[in-house]
Amino acid sequence: MGGEITADVSRNKKRALSLFIITGPTGVGKTDLAIRLAERYDGEIISADSMQVYRHMDIGTAKPSPEERLRVPHHLIDIVNPDEEFNAAMFVKEADEAIHLLHGRHKRVFVVGGTGLYLDALLGGLLRAPGADGTLRDSYRKDAAQYGNAYLYERLKSMDATAAGRIHPNDLVRTIRALEVMEHTGQSIVEIQEEHRFGKNAYDCVKIGLNIDRALLYDRINDRVEKMVANGLVEEVEKLMDMGYDESARPMQSMTYRNVISCVRGEQSEQDMVRLIKRDTRHYARRQLTWFKRDTTIKWFAPQDENMISRAAKEFVL
Repeated sequence: MGGEITADVSRNKKRALSLFIITGPTGVGKTDLAIRLAERYDGEIISADSMQVYRHMDIGTAKPSPEERLRVPHHLIDIVNPDEEFNAAMFVKEADEAIHLLHGRHKRVFVVGGTGLYLDALLGGLLRAPGADGTLRDSYRKDAAQYGNAYLYERLKSMDATAAGRIHPNDLVRTIRALEVMEHTGQSIVEIQEEHRFGKNAYDCVKIGLNIDRALLYDRINDRVEKMVANGLVEEVEKLMDMGYDESARPMQSMTYRNVISCVRGEQSEQDMVRLIKRDTRHYARRQLTWFKRDTTIKWFAPQDENMISRAAKEFVL
């Protein structure tokens, strides 16, 4: 879950710096729009995607193509290896540095991505939540290894049904974090996140959310998964495994990669792999929308409303 400390007072001094934020569910078209706007207004893009930070994981994370990254420079992509730690606190540090660098070069800053926790941490500081408890986490992991991930998830449902409703049953990292917070504070991590939303923004910003009809979004997601497989997703995972990256590494357990690993291991067919990736990605998009819809400062548009979005961008950057 990332952040364990509060924003310090010094971050409040950064309010003169401005950001144009584009967010929304996976597959909705954030990258295409951001690149066009950044080209139009002499800007660069900071990725707010928790998976695109990892090197060698290109197809399964839907990174901008090399051609797109030549059109507009992107930051916070390919900055750590798959077996290295990365969390919300590290994202804030890296993003702060990139924002100051770009403002110093008089570039417009477009922050683009669908990881709501990263965006909230960047704008409002990190959560008021307890730090990591290594002993407790080791105990949870042993339980998961002995009894299965579902055992821990059922425990979370009994202790914090609200958090369980927002976490995928296979997401062991977030399940453990939610249990840990409840154990230490007696408070749901969801409540802490909601309180966090009322914090002051560390930057001046305009937040644009992209959304489309749910059926169309799901069709786009399904099509994108098919293209990922056609473009070599399985081969990408096989290469990662050949490079020595363990399947227990956090990014390897994400919704896309864990299903491919299962297929490579012969535990499921490629047809089932594709079906499960599509299903899990649709569920993820729904959870993203639930997260973002609680933020009343986001202005929502359809991707085709580019003229209206462009006017909002123009008013902001001038």
